[in-house]
Amino acid sequence: MKNLRCLRFITIISCCFFVLPLQAQSTTLQSMGIDERINAFLAPYTLALKNFVLHPISLGGGKEIPIVIVLLLMVAAYFTFYFKFINLRKFKLAVDIVRGKHSSSKKPQNAAGETIRKDNLQTIQADHIQGEISHFQALTAAISATVGLGNIAGVAVAIALGGPGATFWMIIGGLLGMSTKFVECTLGVKYREVDEDNTVHGGPMYYLTKGLKEKGFPRTGKAFGIFFAMMCVGGSFGGGNMFQSNQAAEQFTTRLGIESGSAGFIFGLFMASLVAIVIIGGIKRIGAITEKIVPVMCGLYILSAVIILVVHVAEIPSAFALIFKEAFSPSAAFGGIVGVLAIGFQRAAFSNEAGVGSAAIAHAAVKTNYPASEGIVALLEPFIDTVVVCTMTALVIIITGVYVGQTGSNIGIQLTSQAFDTVFPGFSYVLMVAVILFAFSTMLAWSYYGLTAWKFLFGKEKKSALIYKTLFCLFIVIGSSAELEAVIDFSDAMVFAMVFPNIIGLVLLAPVVKEEVEKYVNALNR
Repeated sequence: MKNLRCLRFITIISCCFFVLPLQAQSTTLQSMGIDERINAFLAPYTLALKNFVLHPISLGGGKEIPIVIVLLLMVAAYFTFYFKFINLRKFKLAVDIVRGKHSSSKKPQNAAGETIRKDNLQTIQADHIQGEISHFQALTAAISATVGLGNIAGVAVAIALGGPGATFWMIIGGLLGMSTKFVECTLGVKYREVDEDNTVHGGPMYYLTKGLKEKGFPRTGKAFGIFFAMMCVGGSFGGGNMFQSNQAAEQFTTRLGIESGSAGFIFGLFMASLVAIVIIGGIKRIGAITEKIVPVMCGLYILSAVIILVVHVAEIPSAFALIFKEAFSPSAAFGGIVGVLAIGFQRAAFSNEAGVGSAAIAHAAVKTNYPASEGIVALLEPFIDTVVVCTMTALVIIITGVYVGQTGSNIGIQLTSQAFDTVFPGFSYVLMVAVILFAFSTMLAWSYYGLTAWKFLFGKEKKSALIYKTLFCLFIVIGSSAELEAVIDFSDAMVFAMVFPNIIGLVLLAPVVKEEVEKYVNALNR
């Protein structure tokens, strides 16, 4: 039955991209390059999908905001107050956990009552702690999915559309998102499933199904879990794949001056090959790779941004003043307060994915017996992703002034690249390397997210997993060949569609999270 559903799913995808667009048979399209044909296939469908998922609500005065952004903001604010600003109170604890300071909540003793040395602790615990990866590996795996090209291209799009004021609302969105990320990742560990070989399966599809069943809503939970898993598979193809490969290909071909109509297609084949080599090994290999790549790529990008900011250090105060001023300016050039707020929150949500539920899949694989411990670790993600990395990108773009006169959503990575080149000609080549690393690591993490959702839908057999991995690599090629606007439409639609069942489940299961926090805090105090 599951294999039959799997075959139907593949058939639908094939129809969408290769059968339905009959206009591709026209003489005009036949004269196009491979990249142009793929984009012509995608554009009509991605736009329709985006309009459906990101349906706006009117705020009067011609202002609109996608309802999903309003829901994310409300839920994030609710959790921040419900858990008494846990995003700030437990920040230091989160850092300590990642450092390994709290590898155990109790100091074990031997038969003589002597405390066992801490350096022996992890070896002793390894026999009874479930999970596949460490706190640090879980964090880097999740960060590799969130700290991606949304931090570079997404910020550029936000400033081009909403001006410098959008940066302020991105930061606020990141701070509030820390609370949401804490809740969903705690639940990801709480309701995970662990096979006999210690392979972990977790994420919203599991806590929606099992958690809501405990609350007396078994059918609703199952329906939510299935819908989330379907959208997660789509999200892994979109925001976690196509958007990344698209911007990496754009940066690569532009920096090297390649104008071939098939350049994106060829670059996509190369990236797909690299990704395929890694994802065959599963979350353990992905965790091992990302714990090495993430510090390097973040360090490389942040160091480059810091150099630019040091050169323009005298202008940083005025840049922050401009950000704050335009964030609250009713006559801001790009739609006033409401318009700038909407753009800022939308880009923040797409960047850090708080409320989307995707990161809970990676964090579910952590080695711990206390779900809240990993939830606390997870709240670091939106801070690193949005408050630190996105803000640095925004400052570079604002201080260098490259955003002036730029409009539209088809700008992306090139705007950030121009900002880098204003300080040191050719500095954008460093950005190119960082971009490719960002894209690569993000695709690795999202391949795991999508595969976990795929297994939830179609079974855990190796053949089923191979089908998903093949499709994932195919979408890398498609994303590299399409235009940015079509890719962003598809990415936003898939990722934000995951929000609706997830946030309902998070609100209903918040009391469970509070219980888990109390258990962990009590354990720490023993």
